[in-house]
Amino acid sequence: MKKNILFVSLLAVGMLMTSCASKKELLNCRSENQTLTGNYQDAKEQLAAANARVKSLEEQLAQAKRTNNSLQKSLDKSLNNASQNNVSIEKLVDQINESNQYIRHLVEVKSKSDSLNMVLTNNLTRSLSKEEMKEVDVQVLKGVVYISLADNMLYKSGSYEINNRAAETLSKIAKIIMDYSEYDVLVEGNTDNVPITRENIRNNWDLSCLRASSVVQYLQNNYGVDPKRLTAGGRGEYNPLTTNDTEVGKQRNRRTQIIITPKLDQFMELIDEAPKE
Repeated sequence: MKKNILFVSLLAVGMLMTSCASKKELLNCRSENQTLTGNYQDAKEQLAAANARVKSLEEQLAQAKRTNNSLQKSLDKSLNNASQNNVSIEKLVDQINESNQYIRHLVEVKSKSDSLNMVLTNNLTRSLSKEEMKEVDVQVLKGVVYISLADNMLYKSGSYEINNRAAETLSKIAKIIMDYSEYDVLVEGNTDNVPITRENIRNNWDLSCLRASSVVQYLQNNYGVDPKRLTAGGRGEYNPLTTNDTEVGKQRNRRTQIIITPKLDQFMELIDEAPKE
């Protein structure tokens, strides 16, 4: 009886141990399966990314080939046109070089002109006092020097006659004009839009021209500026700087501009003739 019980007990222990071993193997299998599944998924994703890169590179290569073909066709067309027109590639290159040289020449001329005008402007602004600078505006625009003077510092009230106050300022401007004898001078009168009501002056056209003429004659008679270099002109009320709706605006528009610029013939000599076609 005791032997039977012992046998049964051993059998039960053996079966229990077998069951435990089978369960552990099952867990191990599951773990390995999960790992393999994860690796497989990673491999799929990497393969998909690699395929996408390959496709992108193939598209870039195809685009590069299309671009190259287009450039080749353009080159062939240019060569054919040159051949048909009996124009050699060397001549085309020479024409391009001539054009580039001419452009560089124009840039050099402009640079020289701008430099001269800047020196002229600096000399003038240094010679003017702080009080004068409040009523004198000096600018360089497109290689031309503009000196703008308020009417109340130049003329007697409601008149085109030069006042005593203007003498000192005009003497400094005259010195600059005399120092730069290669420059021409345009004196330009401007008014506001208020009609003039003076005898012998019909309108603002007359007033602006008379004021410009007064400055020109003052520069000639008092400072010896060569009249051949001088031009007087008037623009009336038709070249305003700002609105005439306010008193400040009207004051700004009532001005005389002294415009200093290189003589046309000397400017053309600097430029020289354009390259022949």
